[in-house]
Amino acid sequence: MKNITGVILAGGAARRMGGKDKGLRIFKQQPLFMHVVNRFAPQVSALLISANRHQEIYAQSGYTCIADTLNGFQGPLAGILSGLSQSENEWVAFSSCDSPFIPPFFVRDLWLGKDHAPACWIRSSQRDHPVFCLLNRQLLPSLQVYLDSGERRVLQFLRQHGKSVSVDYPEQAFLNINTEQELKACEAMQ
Repeated sequence: MKNITGVILAGGAARRMGGKDKGLRIFKQQPLFMHVVNRFAPQVSALLISANRHQEIYAQSGYTCIADTLNGFQGPLAGILSGLSQSENEWVAFSSCDSPFIPPFFVRDLWLGKDHAPACWIRSSQRDHPVFCLLNRQLLPSLQVYLDSGERRVLQFLRQHGKSVSVDYPEQAFLNINTEQELKACEAMQ
């Protein structure tokens, strides 16, 4: 889509993965984040990778890496804040780095479903997927205030500013891999 920046959120501490950088875990012979790059990059006009460690490895993909402006691993909203701050486009789409099956048109679906809301996110038949979202840069001040208050809940922030967009994709499309066991299970999937 024209004039939408994509941001892959790869800045977490990966506690459930034993502290190993999830985006760099090998899945089907390539790092997890590259599966996301391959599906996400064609949907946006520019792509950034939000990473707080191993930036030199992520940068080998050819995409610009950015770090959180907040110290420590403060969660996805810290990466979202950085992505909104660094985007040259008014609209920014986000995806996690550990979701190798993201649909090839989820950004389009968000764009078409947003109406006039400055924020929207994916809702599948079973649940909300708030890190798969589309946000307008006008939310930067509100997000900064929200984070300064100590809040870190993504869905709560999004609900204050936008709407969910229901999509008809298999639940697996938004599956994220958080543990070594999940990685092995997904590796065995066809």
